[in-house]
Formats: sequence, C-alpha cells, structure tokens
Amino acid sequence: MDITGKEAGVFFTGEYNRIFYWYGDVSAIGAVELNNKITFKSGFLYGKTQYDTDIKVFTGARYDPWANLPLNFSLSYIYNGLPDYDVNSHTILPVISYNAKWVGIGIGTSFRFTSFFGEPVVFESVFSFSGYVNFVNNEKLCIGISFANFSDFNAGNMGSYSLGLNSEIYIDRQWSVINEFELMQSGSNGLSATFYGISWRGGMKFTW
Repeated sequence: MDITGKEAGVFFTGEYNRIFYWYGDVSAIGAVELNNKITFKSGFLYGKTQYDTDIKVFTGARYDPWANLPLNFSLSYIYNGLPDYDVNSHTILPVISYNAKWVGIGIGTSFRFTSFFGEPVVFESVFSFSGYVNFVNNEKLCIGISFANFSDFNAGNMGSYSLGLNSEIYIDRQWSVINEFELMQSGSNGLSATFYGISWRGGMKFTW
C-alpha cells in the first residue's frame, strides 16, 4: 500500500445571515490518498456567533475504482453540535459522484440522527445532491460554480442548499489559494426556502 498523495488546508469563513446576523468559523482539513484509489479525509471546524458556539467534525473515505473514469464512491460521517444548547446531530452520508475536469455531479442519501435538549433522537433520511461546472481549469487557475445541499461539514434538507462561485489559484505545485462565495437558502422540505445568508470562505491548501 503506497501513499500517492497528501494534502492539508486551513480555511476561514465569514457569513452574514438573517438568523445570527454574523457568523465566523475556522476549519482544518486533511487527506491521504493510497494507491491512487482510496482517499481518507477528515476535518474539524470551530464556529462562533454572538450567542453560541458551533462544533463540526467529519471523517470519510472515497474509492476510485477506475483510473480512466472519474466515477467514485464515498462514505462520510458528519457531526454537528451546538454545545450551548445541547443540540447534536450525527449523519452517515454515502455518495456516488462523477468528477470530471469541467463538470461533476454527486448524489446520495444522508441518514441523520438529531437530538434536541435531551429529547429522544429524531431520524431523517434526506436526498443529497451536488454539482459543479468549471469555466476555467488549467495549471494556474480554476473558476466555477457549484450547487449543493451538502458539503464536508454539513448535510442539509432538500430546501437547504447553496449556490457558490469558487476559485482556486495554484501558486506552485504544492500551494494553492481557495476562495468561495456562497448564497445560501434554508427550507424545511422540497424546494421551499427563505433567504438565509451570504458567505465568503478562503484559505490555503498544501499538497505533497
């Protein structure tokens, strides 16, 4: 078993939304690739609003069975917690994805277990989707848009999704700068939604 890739990144997020007004977090993510087929990835996030603290953790694995076909399978565990309010959720998220240079899509089902204030656990099964289109993708720069109701640290309802403008600037073969601007909506089910927030996420990634 050979290590064929490693990466680590640190990111900062600033957000304005109609619930908390302002929100900020710092996160760290790392990944290790084995034999160009299996990737293990994990991350930790600490967020803060004026009223509470947000703790998020994820860990997962992705399997790329074919060298010439960008089709992969992944399984993730996501923990979201608000310690000040004794609210916790645990999510298992299997996803099948097609990740090509210019376009990609991922679909899966999130199995979420949530507890509120010590009440009995509530189980939900939610359809999860993501997609992206890149307009520029070369050795120096990648620019594209994305649309999804899940990410590394979150798995939302059908009406809880984001539309993002994303860029990655490659400084050299190891260092890159990432910027993401998102419009986010929140809704209880279907595609019902109310305006939720605008956020910027930026950071540095190191690959070796």
